[in-house]
Amino acid sequence: QVRLVESGGGLVQPGGSLRLSCVVSGSIFSMVVMGWHRQTPGKQRELVTSITPAGRTNYADSVKGRFTISRNNTKTTVYLQMNSLEPEDTAVYYCNTEGRAGYYPWGQGTQVTVSS
Repeated sequence: QVRLVESGGGLVQPGGSLRLSCVVSGSIFSMVVMGWHRQTPGKQRELVTSITPAGRTNYADSVKGRFTISRNNTKTTVYLQMNSLEPEDTAVYYCNTEGRAGYYPWGQGTQVTVSS
């Protein structure tokens, strides 16, 4: 059974930074394209960034230049460095596969709130 555990969220002022972590257990992590998704109330969950096992990355236009995804295949952990945060980034953030071949069971996510 694959388990995803996200952490690192919190309350931050506009322009601030946060670093999210996601520990993945029970999967062949080093062979899977991983992503960070986010969801706000009343909206569909959206993929904001993904990273291949070799480290190739992709970003949604809304976060390009501000967010950086990375992974450590030995620690089976994926990270999201978020800089220059905006109120529009407020959401629950989840890690999972990027979705092309389906998803693992979703974790609890981590709340990010950007507010002054």
